[in-house]
Amino acid sequence: MRSLMMALVAAGVLASTGAMAGEADVVSAEATQSPDGTWRFTVTVRHGDTGWDHYADAWEVLGPDGTVLGRRELLHPHENEQPFTRSLSGVDIPETVDRVTIRARDNVHEYGGATVEVLLPR
Repeated sequence: MRSLMMALVAAGVLASTGAMAGEADVVSAEATQSPDGTWRFTVTVRHGDTGWDHYADAWEVLGPDGTVLGRRELLHPHENEQPFTRSLSGVDIPETVDRVTIRARDNVHEYGGATVEVLLPR
C-alpha cells in the first residue's frame, strides 16, 4: 500500500511539473512595412520551457476582430534562451487595420499569456 501511495505522489509531482512553466507571454513586438506592402513582425516571447513536453510553440498576429493574419511556428523548446526573439515576414494586413495584437501559445496551456498590441506605422 505504501509503495502505491508513493507511486501516486510521484506521478502527481511529475504531472504538475509541466504546468509549472505557465503560459507563454509576449514581451515585446515590432512591425515594419516592406516595400511590397506586407509586414514583418519581430516578437519576443518569454516562457519557462521545460523541454519537449512543455514549450512555447507559436505566436500569432491578430486583427482587431480576432482574425489570424499571420502565425509563426516555433519548432523546438528554448530552455536556455529566455526570452527569445523570432520574426515573421510577408504578413498581409488590410489597409483598414491600424493595430494588431500579438499572442503566444504553448503546447500545454495553448493561449492565455500576456499579449502586446502593435500600432502599425503607415
